[in-house]
Amino acid sequence: MTILDPESSATIDDWSAALAEQAASTGDLPATIEKASFRDFTAPTGATQTNDIDFILDIPVQLTVELGRTRIPIRNLLQLAQGSVVELDGLAGEPMDVLVNGCLIAQGEVVVVNDKFGIRLTDIITPAERIRKLNK
Repeated sequence: MTILDPESSATIDDWSAALAEQAASTGDLPATIEKASFRDFTAPTGATQTNDIDFILDIPVQLTVELGRTRIPIRNLLQLAQGSVVELDGLAGEPMDVLVNGCLIAQGEVVVVNDKFGIRLTDIITPAERIRKLNK
């Protein structure tokens, strides 16, 4: 089978023949071109699969709980001082968004445990919903 090279009128077979001829005369390149072989990338089974996932379990990610958002002009931003109140688009009692690296993964409600804020997850986004959002 010969395939035309879009850059010239020569065929790929002619190109291979020229490379083989050059390699034979200079000894720089192999006289034959071998087919590349690749490792099988099928999903591992059994204990190997758990070992593969262990590789990524210690990678840190940024988890953010979003109370609300707003847009304000720079003029108003520069006028903010201690005690200023900024109105957010979130409503009181509304679930907070939980984001991992900026991607929404869940919603929850704020809780206080031992004088520290936390979040109780009430709704987790399914993988199908996450994929649907990525396709938009």
